[in-house]
Order: sequence, then structure tokens, then C-alpha cells
Amino acid sequence: MRLRRGRPEDAEAIERIRVRCWQVAYRHVFPAAELDRMVVDATWWVEWLSHPEPGSACFAAEDDAGMLGWATVGPSAFPDRFGELHGLYVDPDRWRHGAGRTLLARGEEELAQTWEDAILWTLEDNPPTRRFYESAGWRPDGTTGSFERFGVKAPLVRYAKRLSSAANRSGSAR
Repeated sequence: MRLRRGRPEDAEAIERIRVRCWQVAYRHVFPAAELDRMVVDATWWVEWLSHPEPGSACFAAEDDAGMLGWATVGPSAFPDRFGELHGLYVDPDRWRHGAGRTLLARGEEELAQTWEDAILWTLEDNPPTRRFYESAGWRPDGTTGSFERFGVKAPLVRYAKRLSSAANRSGSAR
């Protein structure tokens, strides 16, 4: 497995993985018919990967067969306080083979260059993903929200983690 920065030419593979993950992982939350109608439209990704927001990054994990998954990180809605893991998706055919852990570790490393603390949001009714984050030291911080899609208002839970890095230990991070 190789890990690298995401590039504009990765846009279609990134979106294909995102759509496929939604179709597989969220069938118990969102209407199956709506999930099945999701299309791969990489337009947004091409633009974002060509001109990422300041402080944001995308990482791609790949092997000889192609892209395994990706993660995006950057400032949260509270940019002076937290970095955020905005997304982490691994092709469902490649779950439980290490790509997710590798991407998560790289995302945390990137966030730790700027922030002492990071957050992420996930569906409340997503036990496998919640266990994955908890096994990596992330903890629910008591903040909740919701996400509306396909006519369903799905509850969200926010996780937080104290990051460690040489920058943080020396006091040079925010």
C-alpha cells in the first residue's frame, strides 16, 4: 500500500469510493432506493483537489490495483480551536485490510502540525465506524447534531482526540 496526496485526477475514484461506501454502509439509515440512485459526479472533487482550502489536505491510499481509500482533513468550523477529519472512506471490498488505519494515522499526523485537538463527526447509528475510531483513541465529546439526506434526519455524534506532535510538545502549535 502506498499513501500520497490526492490529486485532481483522483477525483472520480474518490467520488466512486464515497458513493459506494454510502450505498453499503448506510442502508440501515437511508432509503435503499435513494442510495442506489446515487451517481458518481466528481466535479466538486476536481475543483477542490485543484484548489484545496487553506490548511486542508486529501490523502489517498492505493496499491497496484488502484485506489483503496482516502481521507480529508483541515480546519473545523471552529478553526482556531480544532482541526477536523472531514472524511475517511475505504472501498467496501477493502475494509479491514489496514487502509483505514493508515489513512487515519496520516490525517492525524497532518492535523497535529497545526492543532492540539481534532474532531470528527459520524452517524450515531454506525457501530463499526464508531468502534474503529474508538480503537484509535477517539472519544465522543458529548456534542451531537444531525445530517439530513434523502428525507431522513440522521443523528450525528462528534468525536474528539488530543493530538501529539513535536510541534505541539514544543508549544509552537495553536
